[in-house]
Amino acid sequence: MPSRTRKFRGLRTHGRGIKAGRGAGKQGGRGNAGLHKYKFKSMLLYAPDHFGRHGFKRPSEVVERPTTVNVGGLESLVPLLEAAGALAHEGDAYVADLTKLGVDRLLGGGEASRAWKVRVAHASKHAREKVTVLAETRETAAPAPPSAGRPQTI
Repeated sequence: MPSRTRKFRGLRTHGRGIKAGRGAGKQGGRGNAGLHKYKFKSMLLYAPDHFGRHGFKRPSEVVERPTTVNVGGLESLVPLLEAAGALAHEGDAYVADLTKLGVDRLLGGGEASRAWKVRVAHASKHAREKVTVLAETRETAAPAPPSAGRPQTI
């Protein structure tokens, strides 16, 4: 393709208009350039939450991090359960108290190679299908007193 530079000698913009010959010139910059200046109104219309912080993050000391075990991992806990005195035999089934190990939840991942009867604070639906859950020992907290300005639902 022949160069037309010679044809445009003496013309400031070589026929491209003001700033069009430079990178992203005609569109007012690339990306989010100008959202606090000349693209402010479009930012207000199409992305009003673009700037600033939104929501909150709970403090790490408040967030619960339960200790979980999968059904497939129960076999690997047998030595620990025996050492803690939390394992008994009932025929060919194991009877385990996972709360003595500090396990909060039993999840349904994996398969159990033998029959298990488990005592745990919480068990998922799939875990209850695979093993027998003796009792879910959930601690129920006392309800908070109603706030003065907030309606109470019963």
